[in-house]
Amino acid sequence: MSQFEALFRPLQINQLTIRNRIVSTAHAEVYATDGGMTTERYVKYYEEKAKGGCGLCICGGSSVVSIDSPQSWWSSVNLSTDRIIPHFQNLADAVHKHGGRIMIQITHMGRRSRWDGENWPNLMSPSGIREPVHRATCKTIEEEEIRRVIGDFAQAARRAKEGGLDGVELSAVHQHMIDQFWSPRVNKRTDEWGGSFENRMRFGLEVLKAVREEVGRDFAVGMRICGDEFHPDGLNQDDMKEIARYYNDTGLLDFFGVVGSGCDTHNTLANVIPNMSYPPEPFLHLAAGIKEVVDVPVIHAQNIKDPNQAQRILEAGYVDFVGMTRAHIADPHLIAKIKMNQVDQIRQCVGANYCIDRQYQGLDVLCIQNAATSREYMGLPHIIEKTDGPRRRVVVVGGGPGGMEAARIAAERGHEVILLEKGEELGGQITLAARAPQRDQIAGITRWYALELERLGIDLRLGTEANAELVRELRPDVCILATGGTPFITQAPEWGAEEGLVVSSWDILSGAVEPGKNVLVYDTICEFSGMSVADYLASKGALVELVTDDIKPGVGIGGTTFPTYYRSLYEKEVVMTSDLMLEKVYPEGDKKVAVLENEYTGQREERVVDQVVIENGIRPDEALYYELKPESRNRGQIDVQALFDCKAQPVLAEEGDGMILWRLGDCVSQRNTHAAIYDALRLCKDL
Repeated sequence: MSQFEALFRPLQINQLTIRNRIVSTAHAEVYATDGGMTTERYVKYYEEKAKGGCGLCICGGSSVVSIDSPQSWWSSVNLSTDRIIPHFQNLADAVHKHGGRIMIQITHMGRRSRWDGENWPNLMSPSGIREPVHRATCKTIEEEEIRRVIGDFAQAARRAKEGGLDGVELSAVHQHMIDQFWSPRVNKRTDEWGGSFENRMRFGLEVLKAVREEVGRDFAVGMRICGDEFHPDGLNQDDMKEIARYYNDTGLLDFFGVVGSGCDTHNTLANVIPNMSYPPEPFLHLAAGIKEVVDVPVIHAQNIKDPNQAQRILEAGYVDFVGMTRAHIADPHLIAKIKMNQVDQIRQCVGANYCIDRQYQGLDVLCIQNAATSREYMGLPHIIEKTDGPRRRVVVVGGGPGGMEAARIAAERGHEVILLEKGEELGGQITLAARAPQRDQIAGITRWYALELERLGIDLRLGTEANAELVRELRPDVCILATGGTPFITQAPEWGAEEGLVVSSWDILSGAVEPGKNVLVYDTICEFSGMSVADYLASKGALVELVTDDIKPGVGIGGTTFPTYYRSLYEKEVVMTSDLMLEKVYPEGDKKVAVLENEYTGQREERVVDQVVIENGIRPDEALYYELKPESRNRGQIDVQALFDCKAQPVLAEEGDGMILWRLGDCVSQRNTHAAIYDALRLCKDL
């Protein structure tokens, strides 16, 4: 642990001693239900981070202070009512008992929201200028409303304090109300709330003064800002340094949280939570610039996933606290593992942004590779305990994410585990995905599993294609099939898959088929695979048209990720076409002709190309399952209610001859990496 000494130096924020320099910064969790209350799920999620050693958690990204800043459509915390106070007390008690500290981010989002739900409010902004990302119209906020919102901030801070939280962070980032007043991009006022620097700062200053008057000087109050809005008509780094110095000099703030980039457009939104296409800590220089002009601690979090990164940043003095937020979503016990010299056992974030992209779709935040995260309240464990029951022989067929997770958990439970994988390496579709541009870090999921399987002494048999005879010879007590599937390019006979007229995205990414020079990619799924294969082909010099029958290419990819694909595809001059269905493919000399039909008009078009690549999902590989099913004790069936409730499968307690047979992941039906891992965890945790 001595190599990480800088991480474990305590530091004061106001009257608080933070036990280490690692922070889980504010993010929207989408767990606050019942009118925006911090539920048991919410509490257990943050308690796990405190239990795992995190020094400070700032919860509730964009938690609202006013009833006319909508929160229900993405289930944020509602601080506009005293109902929240006892819920905060539960949250504070849960974190404090493990030695952690807990604050909450509070805000009025102004124009940055949706008006068409819950109370159907008129959204407000300094000058009534529409917000692009949410396509939100708004009114110009009036003097009386300004005063009322300032008071709402103060009352929200009071509720946090009365609930036992350790502080509040004022959100002046991501183009919320405070920084909407700051930015000349959206503040065109000519009264005392706009125009000059002092006038544009006035709203934020009045909020800060009102909060201080309500909670006193000993309660921690910070402010989150961006380092540069990255708009030619917005606030640049020098402007933000001036703003930070201005608020610092009031003496009313105890810390700054700094991120790079504004996010009121789709393109800048991708900067705020950098995915795996970005380099490590891409905006650290902006946070370091703010630290130069303030004399209170500075927190920075963006694409910092590794303890070695954090140590280097702290040793160099760039900032005072390192935010490792997605790192804690991937592994809430990372601090404890550092202390126990188990760094190799940290499940490191790979930057897939599955977590935050779900939030921008109004779904609960989940981790692509850790299914226990946020499901602690359901009894899903991060630390697997050994069973008190009999030791079983478990045979797992398939070394993709679901199979690797099933093998890991069964071994942690103390069972004898044999993992059969027909390929020469682990990973399944993760290995394919990692070959595409911008996606190499996804292979970190497989690297972690490979280390865990080795640590646990699993009998790993690569290059071994399982059949029913081999499974029978191994005499398993439990057989888990995670055999995946095959590309479904035969759905329409007119596509010509049987005649070799089309190939799959797997064929291209695996290297089995060389890229053509002029390629049509037909993508019905509109998630990562189609965009990735188009990006890959273009990077190899192909002229590419990406066609979909959906409303736009990549429509299924979340808000922090699709912009990075679009940047790359536009730069490589990939043509992106929507609303066209692939009717048929026929040969013409050494070329292929793709016939496309407009979904709405029925008009047909043709493309003459060298290669047609189809991404149409996969069909389950079911043959082995149906061969083994008749001789299995449970006939391959899973108790669905027990599965959904994360309870032990009843068959585990039953006597009987024959093996228990389960299947999971894509060999049941196509879902995604998280679903396969989730099924493996909830099936195997009670083995």
